[in-house]
Amino acid sequence: MAELIVALDLATARAALELVDRLGDVVRWYKVGPVLHVADGPAVVRGLTERGKAVFLDLKWHDIPNTVAGAGEAAADAGVAMATVHLTGGPRMLESAAGARRGRIALTGVGVLTSLDAAEFGAVLGRPVADLAQEQQRLVRLGMATGLDGYVTAAAEARAVRSLAGAGVAIVVPGIRRATDAVQDQVRTATPREAAAAGADYLVVGRPVTRAADPAAEARALVEDLRR
Repeated sequence: MAELIVALDLATARAALELVDRLGDVVRWYKVGPVLHVADGPAVVRGLTERGKAVFLDLKWHDIPNTVAGAGEAAADAGVAMATVHLTGGPRMLESAAGARRGRIALTGVGVLTSLDAAEFGAVLGRPVADLAQEQQRLVRLGMATGLDGYVTAAAEARAVRSLAGAGVAIVVPGIRRATDAVQDQVRTATPREAAAAGADYLVVGRPVTRAADPAAEARALVEDLRR
């Protein structure tokens, strides 16, 4: 069954770890993104690993090969279990990152963000985009030759990415919402069941849990949605 990752999109380590303690055994995986990492990254990662939690560091590294390789090594040293690299960094960057990890950290490639629609992504590329799934597959092919462990993709493209990349890679789907949740700034969302049916191994959810009056109850509801 697909596993839930709660995005700790909070401003301080104290707030993040208080939420983790409230969620208890309901959630094992947590995502640490740019805001929290800039504010209190090492403290959060340390606090999570001390609690026996798995850390998904989502900084979407996109830099020269040596810098990204060093970032991957540093994250592995800190106890991070999985991290993201941006596929548009190109083959040399991806190869360098994958080669430096030495099996200690899983690297997942990010292509088309779930906040983008076809028109916006076309503006980024400077050409019309007719099919975001094709664009995601094009970027995934860059990663396949470099030995990445998985890919972050919207649920709408997950089935195609799974078919392309095969059964041995991890598919991480962000933008998870229950049918009654607001989509906020996510353009391409999915329910847990929809994402799992499309081939997701990990489901990333943030504000529906972190801003809930009862975060543990909301997380349980998402897990139950997977089991129905």
